Amino acid sequence: MRAILQRVSEAQVRVDGACVGSCGKGLLVLLGVGQEDTEQDAQRLWDKICRLRIFADEHGKTNLSLADVGGEVLVVSQFTLFADCRKGNRPSFAHAASAEQGNRLYEHFCACAQADVSHVGKGVFGAHMQVSLVNDGPFTVSLDTEHLSRRN
Repeated sequence: MRAILQRVSEAQVRVDGACVGSCGKGLLVLLGVGQEDTEQDAQRLWDKICRLRIFADEHGKTNLSLADVGGEVLVVSQFTLFADCRKGNRPSFAHAASAEQGNRLYEHFCACAQADVSHVGKGVFGAHMQVSLVNDGPFTVSLDTEHLSRRN
């Protein structure tokens, strides 16, 4: 699984002009699911995200986690995180999960988040979405379960 995390003061996702998900201060998570990903990967990725100390403390140091600041989350599926651009000029998405697997693991990841966070907004899997955000910092982090240790 791959995730792009953006620390935000607010974010929202729209489908056909209607807001379908949003969050206040917290994280926008753009989530990509690969063919080899499992429920354990989703849990491990969420565990890492919710414990990341990327929010400022009273001294301006990034020492606080999402839980420490009572942050919210907006999760948007984004299979394009598995784009392979090594050959030619058109990205290949051959390593992205099938729609069925991707949706199942996206929903599982969201359920993991809902167990720890009071507000989890969601996009609509497979829909054409417009995402807007106010990036706080800006502060953006990229995570890939291939590169995470088994101990978070």
